[in-house]
Amino acid sequence: MAATRFSRPVEIPDDFGDRPAAVRTGRVTLPNRIAWSGQGEYDLDDPNDRRRVCELVMTEGTEDDVRTYIDPDILLGIWDTMWLAPHVREQWTAHLRSRDLVP
Repeated sequence: MAATRFSRPVEIPDDFGDRPAAVRTGRVTLPNRIAWSGQGEYDLDDPNDRRRVCELVMTEGTEDDVRTYIDPDILLGIWDTMWLAPHVREQWTAHLRSRDLVP
């Protein structure tokens, strides 16, 4: 977990990228603490929903949430199309680069 000047730290598990997540397809309902602003149910087979789940979990989720809802291969496939707050993208980019997953 990395500390930032923002109130919510960005949580990135040290072992992220070592194994696929449990959820890759189908419908998921994110906990209210992640999807606190409205819609909580998403279809991971829909590219827009999949991207939104990754954005929400990477911004609001815990390390366990990341392990549960984000598959590393899927994340890398949509990385360039995602909108993330600058501090979230910066920390995730540093992590992915440290594992030689992004240039």
